Amino acid sequence: MKRILITYLLLALTACASFAQHTLAGKIEFERRVNIHAQLAEMENNSWFEKMKSQIPKFNSSYFDMLFDSTRSIYKPGREVEGNTVFKMFGGGPATENTVLTDFRAGIIKATKTVFEQKFFVQDSIRVIEWKEKDEIRTIANFKCHKAVGIICDSVYVVAFYTEDIPVSGGPEMFGGLPGMIMELAIPRLHTTWIATKIEPTAPKETDFTITEKGKKVTEKELYESVYDSFKKWGAMAARNVWWTVL
Repeated sequence: MKRILITYLLLALTACASFAQHTLAGKIEFERRVNIHAQLAEMENNSWFEKMKSQIPKFNSSYFDMLFDSTRSIYKPGREVEGNTVFKMFGGGPATENTVLTDFRAGIIKATKTVFEQKFFVQDSIRVIEWKEKDEIRTIANFKCHKAVGIICDSVYVVAFYTEDIPVSGGPEMFGGLPGMIMELAIPRLHTTWIATKIEPTAPKETDFTITEKGKKVTEKELYESVYDSFKKWGAMAARNVWWTVL
């Protein structure tokens, strides 16, 4: 009897250890940090910025939540940051209100995006990025993460750190396609990073995976073409606004 009890105990401990190594469902909070000084310095006429530089914070943060299980994820605005009006005025970008629902099993992504006054509802197949693995490893929110790099919009460089301990091929915004959850994302040309600050291993409810299908219905390509036509008169600012929109 003692031997049987020991065997059962060992099996239970092994199962617990195996489960602990992989998080299959939960909630991730991402902090998005934007270098406002770097963004404004790229403006064609930044003499005003040079005068006001000391009164504008260099960085500003906003928070987003991503709930996920093995088949779906939803990324949406999270907790408000008190006194964050400066962020909205200087370089916050139209991606501030994005909500993105990804169905990994069906290979479909749905997203609501507000671009200034216009609302879009994007429905398309999951974006494919040709990621290249790198050797660098870092720890993010207590998870071991591997580095990968990729390109969006033909020339915009993206850096990601993902963990195989969360075997869900997702990430912030419309990013994914790696053999694990993206825990940190950087887009240098937007002077912006997303990093996981905390994880709650609580399975989301079915009602959490809902999205309002309001706005002009477009594919990802149609969204790009629409906003490009709108912004092309903005000069150097045009490309950055397009990149923000198609995240």
